[in-house]
Amino acid sequence: MTIPLNQFSKFKIAHTPTPLEPLANLSRHTERPHLYIKRDDCTGLATGGNKVRQLEFQLGQTIEAGCTAVLVSGAMQSNMVRCTAAAAAKLGISCHVFLSDITGLIGDRHQKSGNILLNNLFGALVHTYPKETSDEEIYRAMKQKAAQLNEEGHKPHIIQSSSNHPPYGSLGYVEAAEEITVQLKKMNIQKATIVVASGSGTTQAGLILGAKASDDIEIDIYGICVRREKARQEERLTQILQGLEMLLGCPGTATAEDISLSDDHLDSSYGMLGETTKEAILLGAREEGILLDPVYTGKAFAGFLDLARRSDHSHRALIFLHTGGFPVIFAYQDEIYT
Repeated sequence: MTIPLNQFSKFKIAHTPTPLEPLANLSRHTERPHLYIKRDDCTGLATGGNKVRQLEFQLGQTIEAGCTAVLVSGAMQSNMVRCTAAAAAKLGISCHVFLSDITGLIGDRHQKSGNILLNNLFGALVHTYPKETSDEEIYRAMKQKAAQLNEEGHKPHIIQSSSNHPPYGSLGYVEAAEEITVQLKKMNIQKATIVVASGSGTTQAGLILGAKASDDIEIDIYGICVRREKARQEERLTQILQGLEMLLGCPGTATAEDISLSDDHLDSSYGMLGETTKEAILLGAREEGILLDPVYTGKAFAGFLDLARRSDHSHRALIFLHTGGFPVIFAYQDEIYT
C-alpha cells in the first residue's frame, strides 16, 4: 500500500531522519533484548520533538493560504505552542498563543520557566486562562482574536489539534512511519512494536495509518495515555483516524484492532507527576542519558518499561518513540526532587 503525501504542502523544518538506536544499557538493566529508541527529540527546531513533524504539514496549509498570523492553544507548558511560536518566528509571521492552566500547579517554575520562557523568547503574544476555562471557551476566544486580526488587515490561521478538524499534523507521522520502516529494513528487523505517548492522538493516529504501508514489516503501535482514560482516548483516535483516511482518500484502512492503548500510567491526572513516572525519568537519564518530561515522555517511558518487563519480545523489537518536550523538566524541578 502506498500513501501519497506529495499532494500536501509542506514547510520543511524538521531534521530528519532521526536516529533509531538500541538501548543497550536498559536492555541489560531490564534483562530484556531488542529495546530501541526513535529519537524524535532530535527533530531540531526549538529543542525538537514530535510537534515539529506535525507542523511541517500544518504550516504548509498556513503558507499555501498566504497567512500572516497563526493562533494556537494548549496547556501552560505545551510543546505544540512552543514549537509553533518558534516556527512562526522562522516564517516571519506573528503568533498568538492561548494557554490554559489545566494542571492548576502554582509557583514561578510552572508559570514562568520551561516552555513559557521559550514562548516569550520567540516573541509570541500570550493569552492565559484559568483551569476552569473550557476548551470551547478558549476556541471562541481564538476565533474572536482571529476576527480582530482580520479586521486589522492580517490573514490569520488557527492551528488545530482537536479531533473534529482535518488532522494535517498526523501526516507528519504517516511519513515518520515510512522513515522507521526503512530503518528497520536496514537493521534486518521484521517485527516491531512502537510505544508512544498518546495525548492529542495526532502522532499515534499517523503512526497507525503509516504502519499499514510498512510492506513486509509488521509494526504495531502501542499508545500510553497521558491525558484521558483508555475508553475516551479510543474514541478520540477513531475520530482522528477517520478524518485522516478522508484526507488521504483511503477510507476503512484502519480498524478498531489497530488501536492499542494503556491508561495504567496516567498518575492522578494530566500533568501530575507520580512515583512510577519519576522512576522512569531517573532511569532513562541514569542508564541512557536521555531526558524525559513529567507530562508526556516520562509517563510513556514508564509504560514502555512496564511492557518490556512483562512481555516476551525475544522475537520482536520494542521501540520507544521519544517525542521530546524536555523544556518542561525545568517547570517540575521541585516535584522531581521531592
